[in-house]
Amino acid sequence: ETKKLKPSVPSSNEFGDCIFIDVEENKTSLDQPVPMFLEETEVVSEVEMEDIIIEEPIVDIDGCDTKNPLAVVEYVEDLHAYYRNMEKFSCVSPNYMDQQSDVNEKMRAILIDWLIEVHDKFDLMGETLFLTVNLIDRFLSQQTVMRKKLQLVGLVAMLLACKYEEVSVPIVGDLILISDKAYSRKEVLEMERLMLNTLQFNMSFPTPYVFMKRFLKAAQSDKKLELLSFFLIELALVEYEMLKFQPSLLAAAAIYTAQCSLNGYKQWSKTCEWHSSYTEDQLLECSRLMVGFHEKAATGKLTGVHRKYGTSKFGYTAKCEAAKFLLQTQQQP
Repeated sequence: ETKKLKPSVPSSNEFGDCIFIDVEENKTSLDQPVPMFLEETEVVSEVEMEDIIIEEPIVDIDGCDTKNPLAVVEYVEDLHAYYRNMEKFSCVSPNYMDQQSDVNEKMRAILIDWLIEVHDKFDLMGETLFLTVNLIDRFLSQQTVMRKKLQLVGLVAMLLACKYEEVSVPIVGDLILISDKAYSRKEVLEMERLMLNTLQFNMSFPTPYVFMKRFLKAAQSDKKLELLSFFLIELALVEYEMLKFQPSLLAAAAIYTAQCSLNGYKQWSKTCEWHSSYTEDQLLECSRLMVGFHEKAATGKLTGVHRKYGTSKFGYTAKCEAAKFLLQTQQQP
């Protein structure tokens, strides 16, 4: 009598491998050979394609740099773990302006918008701009400043950032000239001394820049995405309200928003999520604010960032459309 085979039953061994065992209806006849009839062969199982869930792989973004000593592949994960641990110490209170009696967030915005243009004119490194803003905020959060000295604070912060990051540092005379000789050399040096002592000479804090470089690598970015990401985060540097976000979140949100702007749909890969430690939902609040800044970048009095990124040097990035669809989904749960 021909015996029909039941569908294969999966079983797992200790290593997790799937073993298929044929189970017959009549177990007493296991010792007897069963003839094979092709016409009676049953289809074991049919799996619908939609039932197969293929998880997106996490890309090894450092594999291509194993032979590049400057990429420090062996230490890069440890470095960024250290940056994530230290970034909270570089943050200031998002309400620190409350203790200032003569300056406010609008004056801060004017100062940083102007410094972004100065930074571009001097053709300084990206790290220098972000460290400059960090020094300004940390200093103002600890030291009361009169409004007539606020520009001096900005110039000295940039001078210190240059000394820390640049190979060739602008001389004090150059900074005095771009301030239209509003300050003397003595005042610059006195403010430099005051700022360093107030900050206890702590210059080495992670800024959004170090996270931008890492997360752009995770996003496997091209030049267009890189420029748009920096355009968005520099718009955020000007805004006082963005101090409530940590540097790493600002960087991740800028890249996420740039990807959405360029592609026209939400995009945040598993690789980006893994290396940034932020999910798409965690980025949305910050991202939507950046979309708002992007929409208004060409209007108002503070258009320094828009003018900078509206040049051929920066690929006319300011002309990119904002990801407005992110705002349309804001009210959805």
